Amino acid sequence: MEFRFFHHFGSYLLMLKGMFSRPENMKMYWKEFMRQCVDIGIGSLGIVFIISLFMGAVTTVQIAYQLVSPIIPKATIAQVVRDTIILEFAPTLTCIVLAGVVGSKIASELGNMRVSEQIDAQEIMGINTRGYLIMPKIMASLIMIPCLICIAGFLGIWGGLKAGEFGGILSADEYWQGLRQEWKPYNIFFSLFKSFVFAFIISSVPSYYGYYVQGGALEIGKASTRAVVVTCVLILFMDYILAALLLQK
Repeated sequence: MEFRFFHHFGSYLLMLKGMFSRPENMKMYWKEFMRQCVDIGIGSLGIVFIISLFMGAVTTVQIAYQLVSPIIPKATIAQVVRDTIILEFAPTLTCIVLAGVVGSKIASELGNMRVSEQIDAQEIMGINTRGYLIMPKIMASLIMIPCLICIAGFLGIWGGLKAGEFGGILSADEYWQGLRQEWKPYNIFFSLFKSFVFAFIISSVPSYYGYYVQGGALEIGKASTRAVVVTCVLILFMDYILAALLLQK
């Protein structure tokens, strides 16, 4: 088991190292990068929109259910919703969903190219397949996923506002008052930092499993499933590590 871990970890590092070479045709790389931006960013916008709205709405309802003391002002509900969404739900929950949507797509796409020998054909032509196929995916993820996290945070807070209004939990003025009180700009930095780390994991780990897959269609499916599982575990592990390191007073 330990040997397999070090084998995969070493192969993963070698894959990352192999990406960094001078592009032979920058126009070709740019076209692939823009295609990945559309697939990863625009293609995931719908699911992020739906998840974020209901995430904010459910958070508001559940926090209002737990804060039953008449001593606590209703504006506190909005404050807790704001911090919960920005610190945890928007970056972590959204990235776990994107690990299934984006990660499985990356792994299956590269796996299909490996099985059909398209990658071997490109290498015979002298193309650095790691740089051409994997680097644009990672760069596009590092740009588009943090943007999706920002959208998720905004929609989550807005969804909480609408849930509070429609459910008679608190008024819009009370919600905005809670959003403004005890605001810490550092929370935005922490959320964005996590989103960059998670974006790198979401793009690089499935790329590794897809790039090195061997076999046929069955092995591609197994590699995609394994990539999603490993990516989700790494996201949760790094979520704890970053919280322990960056949120300590």
